[in-house]
Amino acid sequence: MQRTVKATPASRPAPRTAACGKGPSSGPDRATHGTPAAPRPPPPAAGPPRRRGGAPPPPPRLRPRRPPGHVRLRLRRSPAPAPAAHRSRRPLRGVVFDMDGTLTVPVIDFPAMYREVLGGDAAYAAARAAGGGAVDILHCIEAWAPDKQRQAYEVIARFEREGLDRLQIMPGASELCDFLDAKQIRRGLITRNVKDAVDLFHQRFGMTFTPALSREFRPYKPDPAPFLHICSTWNIPAHEVIMVGDSLKDDIVCGKRAGALTCLLDETGRYGPHDSLPEEVKPDFKVSSLTEVFTVLEEHFDLAPVSAESRI
Repeated sequence: MQRTVKATPASRPAPRTAACGKGPSSGPDRATHGTPAAPRPPPPAAGPPRRRGGAPPPPPRLRPRRPPGHVRLRLRRSPAPAPAAHRSRRPLRGVVFDMDGTLTVPVIDFPAMYREVLGGDAAYAAARAAGGGAVDILHCIEAWAPDKQRQAYEVIARFEREGLDRLQIMPGASELCDFLDAKQIRRGLITRNVKDAVDLFHQRFGMTFTPALSREFRPYKPDPAPFLHICSTWNIPAHEVIMVGDSLKDDIVCGKRAGALTCLLDETGRYGPHDSLPEEVKPDFKVSSLTEVFTVLEEHFDLAPVSAESRI
């Protein structure tokens, strides 16, 4: 007798679990009836998050590429201005002086001399009108015949000799020179007077200016040549030297044409306020005495000593 055996279903293995117990394994699933299941497609690549409503976000903003060598500057708050006493000052290495009316008290009667040289009041008035109120007697003489020039120079020399007998030093001149010597700042002199007057000035008052150029040096003031000659001798640039004199048309114009600083000595106020002067002859500074030059130098300049090798 044949026995009938009832088949029992084969036992299936338990499904795998994820490593952390979260969800199914990442391996391929098996079919429930023993046939392999088709592999699942890979998950889509993660895209940018979507805004509400499904619209994609705008593309990111890209910074423009900087050209090679570009340096990004960061603005900083500028520091407060330094006190006036600590601000940088212009260097001053030399002072060039006029003589008559600047280092010495004016004693020559120039109007009387001009009248005698030119031939009377009418000629003097015409020369003043042609010169805008001033007379450049040396310039006038240059155009004359030799004999007339000789007579004119004889008159001028006589007036200058008489002035030498009454020569007086200007108040404050000696103290100013001592101050410059203590600071090792060089002193020069330019005058339209003769060399004998310069030599007497040096001997009588015991001070020497080097170089000291008289009218024998040509061309004379207001041409800048004598001033530039002094700067070249010192090996110092003109913009580090100041011209001090009492004449706008001679001293100040000479210094300005040379590219130097200028200081007008106006004891009597004959030139009027500083702001009223024409630009072509306006000095950088205007004082009424040599004592005031001390203040100008100390407040506006670096008075460092001249180095052994001055520069130009």
